[in-house]
Amino acid sequence: MFTVTAMAGITPQEKLTMLQRNLRGMGRVLIAYSGGVDSAFLLKAAHDCLGASCLGVIADSPSLPRSELRDAEQFAREIGVAVRVIQTNEINNPDYAANPANRCYFCKHELFDSLAQIAREEKWDTIAYGEIADDAGDHRPGAVAAGQFAIRAPLKEAGMTKADIRALSREWGLPTADKPAMACLASRIPHGEPVTPEVLSMIERAEESLRRLGFREFRIRHHRMDGTGLALARIEFAPEEIAKAAAEPLRGQIAREIKACGYVFVAVDIEGYRRGSVNAVSLS
Repeated sequence: MFTVTAMAGITPQEKLTMLQRNLRGMGRVLIAYSGGVDSAFLLKAAHDCLGASCLGVIADSPSLPRSELRDAEQFAREIGVAVRVIQTNEINNPDYAANPANRCYFCKHELFDSLAQIAREEKWDTIAYGEIADDAGDHRPGAVAAGQFAIRAPLKEAGMTKADIRALSREWGLPTADKPAMACLASRIPHGEPVTPEVLSMIERAEESLRRLGFREFRIRHHRMDGTGLALARIEFAPEEIAKAAAEPLRGQIAREIKACGYVFVAVDIEGYRRGSVNAVSLS
C-alpha cells in the first residue's frame, strides 16, 4: 500500500525530486497515458528517469475523441517517448453501457486488466497512472479499480497537485501545460442514460465543430428527451467565452453546426462550464 505523505510547505521542485526518486525504484514501467496534463507530465518524467524502461499505453475506444488520440501521439513523438495504442472494449460491457454512477470503475477495470496482461506477458514491473493529490477527496470509482490491480499513482504519492504539474510543465516547455481538462466523451451523458457508440460519435462531432469555430474550453452536455427519441445539446462554455457564443454571426452558426450533428435543440448554459453538471439535471 502506497500512501501520500503530508506535503505542507514542500515546493513543486521538492515534490519533483521525490517523484523522480520513486520512478527510479519502479523498474520497468507501463504508463496509462491519455495525453492530458497529468499523464503527459508523468510520461515525460518517467522517460527522463527510465528511458526505454518505460512505455506509454493509450487506451483507444469510442469514448476517446480522435483529436485527443492524435494529440497524445504527437506529444509522445515530440518528446521521443515510445507509446502503444491498444483497443479497449468497455462499451461492450452492459455494466458500463448502462452508465451508472460508478461507470468509470468499469472503464478503468477494462484498462487495467489489459495493462496487467501486457505486464505479465512482457515482464513489466510496474503499472502507473496519472492520479494526483487533488483527486484524493473526489468520487473516483476508477481509483477502486486501480487498487484492485495494485496500480501505482506516482504523482499522488509525491503529493503533486494540478497546480504543481502545470507549473513544472511550463518550466519544461510542455505543450500540455495550459491544456484544458478533458474527460472522456461518456462524461457528457447523464448517469442512467445509455452510453452508445452512436451517442459518443454525435457528441464528438458536435464538440469538434465548436473547436473549428475557435472555442477552447467547453462541454456538450447530451440530454435525451424521453419518449421522443430526440436529443438536446446543452453547451457549457468557459465563462469568458459565453458572450462570444451569444453574439451573431457565431450564435446562428453554432446552432446550425450542432443541429447538423443530430441535435434537435441547442441551448447555451449561462452558468458556464463546470465539472459534473450533467448529472445535476433531469430532462424527463
